[in-house]
Amino acid sequence: MILSCVTIPRVAYCQDSTSALSLQQCIGYALQHQPALQQSMIRTDITRASNAISQSGWYPQVGLTANLNHYLKRPTALSNINGVETPIQTSVVNTSTPGIGVTQNIFNPSLLYATRLAPLNLKAAQQGVDSTKIELVANVSKSFYSLLLTLQQIEVLREDTARLGESMRTAYHQYVGGIVDETDYEQAQITLNTSMGQLTQAVENVQPQYAILKQLMGYPQQQQFNVVYDSTEMLRNIEADLTTPLLYEKRIELKQLTVQKQMQHELTRYYQTTAIFPSLSAFFNYNAAFQNNQFGKLYDVAYPNSIVGLTLSLPLFTGFNRTHNVRRSRLQEQLLDWGETGLRSNIYSEYATALAAYKSNVYNMRQMKDNVALAKRVYFVVDLQYKQGIIPYLNVITAEANLRTSELTYLNALFQTLSSKIDWQKAMGDITY
Repeated sequence: MILSCVTIPRVAYCQDSTSALSLQQCIGYALQHQPALQQSMIRTDITRASNAISQSGWYPQVGLTANLNHYLKRPTALSNINGVETPIQTSVVNTSTPGIGVTQNIFNPSLLYATRLAPLNLKAAQQGVDSTKIELVANVSKSFYSLLLTLQQIEVLREDTARLGESMRTAYHQYVGGIVDETDYEQAQITLNTSMGQLTQAVENVQPQYAILKQLMGYPQQQQFNVVYDSTEMLRNIEADLTTPLLYEKRIELKQLTVQKQMQHELTRYYQTTAIFPSLSAFFNYNAAFQNNQFGKLYDVAYPNSIVGLTLSLPLFTGFNRTHNVRRSRLQEQLLDWGETGLRSNIYSEYATALAAYKSNVYNMRQMKDNVALAKRVYFVVDLQYKQGIIPYLNVITAEANLRTSELTYLNALFQTLSSKIDWQKAMGDITY
């Protein structure tokens, strides 16, 4: 029974895999393979393509046209011949007019607005990628620490079952020797069974937590890996410089809102000034006209024509459309201004909450660490006294339970501190990737 208690937890570390990943390696893998991040990067490429499409109007627009007509009955026109209105059939039976047309925008308000907006669109898309990366780093780190917490709990419970197994053997030998009655041995068995149940639950929780971490990383679920960590480095990473002031401009949400305001301002500017300018474009058309009453000779002779010119378009009255658009855009700018006020308030609230949680968790972690040292000392003394027959077995159970609880509580406090530091870094805008 004791042998099974020692060997069960090793499943948590042995997944038939040769790969072992640290936290930074997990984050690095996620930044390369996570589906949501890859989607956000593709959206950036889509934005580039959309910008190119919206600005393609600055290039010459070339088109080919062609038609082929056959009159079943030719049109008739009246012509004054010697003072008499005489009907005359116009055109010929067969006509064909292939042509080429070229248009070049010289000045176009809509294209000018698209050109101004293009870099802001790209910047917004790139900020979306940055926001996804920040969330990804924070979530992968928390999931990694949660898995690591479970693995550390398994180690504690392994040591607990080993201690309880030794204690049960001691109680059994003392019972056989007639020093104590059988209740000590039975109490030891009950406590050991309880610890084994907790150990089994912890072991079973490992696989789902690995699955969650793989999902966040974009790691294939059918492949296995083990997590590794440097305890010294991890404890060193707990410390944070709490004197650093909160800089709102470092938060990605505020950066995104700033770009939204710039885009809205460009729209207001467009309706307010740019939209009143005329559109000017140049054109060139060339047509090779073919005409003949006999279809077989239609393309024997061409009668070409060509034209070049400028087109000027100036809207004079649009039913106050531009005026209403200016007013609506200004109101939307006001919405964004109030949104910035609310966002700054939310950022400070997140910062204050994360800072308080981090401070309290650090203090609690240090207290729990002291408790572990005290509990180990108490258990050593109590266990020794029981073996010497000085105190009853109930004291051993209490001391052992206090030791197990203090160790598990310390681990919880440790990883809560690591998690709260991530929340604090995120609130400060200091998540790096």
